[in-house]
Amino acid sequence: MFTGLIEEIGEIVSIEPVGDSLRLTIAGPVVTSDAVHGASIAVSGVCLTVIEQSETPDGRGTFAADVMAQSIRMSTLGELVPGSRVNLERAMRADARLGGHIVQGHVDGTATLLSATQHDAWRTLRFAIDPALAPLVVDKGSVTLSGVSLTVSAVSDPEASDPWLEVSLIPETLVATILGSLEPGDRVNVETDILARHVARMLRFDEARTPNPTGAAGRTEGNPA
Repeated sequence: MFTGLIEEIGEIVSIEPVGDSLRLTIAGPVVTSDAVHGASIAVSGVCLTVIEQSETPDGRGTFAADVMAQSIRMSTLGELVPGSRVNLERAMRADARLGGHIVQGHVDGTATLLSATQHDAWRTLRFAIDPALAPLVVDKGSVTLSGVSLTVSAVSDPEASDPWLEVSLIPETLVATILGSLEPGDRVNVETDILARHVARMLRFDEARTPNPTGAAGRTEGNPA
């Protein structure tokens, strides 16, 4: 479990293909300061498990984590190369304040940056999102983009064929996360709010079990939310 408050920007040190998966080695002095084998660290929003720890030649702490094929398919981790920057956050402590929102590190998919509008001291980013995810994103609700807990500042109309969402980034978010360096066309990992996903799932079950006007049972929903 995470909060979506990024602790540091890490760097990909190496990438090793292992069958249909990848082993990433990532430099992050803050997140490795108290990491242990088996600890959870969110890498640009994807929860990964620490399997090894070491140091770079210049003394930065590193950790290695395996990324399975499912995570590669659902996220941007397969696009990383040595030198790529990633947002890093350790799993939250049970006695800590929940400053962002409840983030699981279970990515729903990706979104593509359509435009970035600069204001006096902040920036608005508009992302194209998968139509399947659009119902789970609401104006003034929470969304996680590449591990960053954000408030949705605008959304497309429900009837839009090409749905989008907007977030507004303060100066601190622009410099403390990789979101500040995004350009149109770049992709980010998306995790929708867990409460929205549960509500959507319950509604789909209710719809499937509600008799239709002829009295027959509704269709059975076979796909998970």
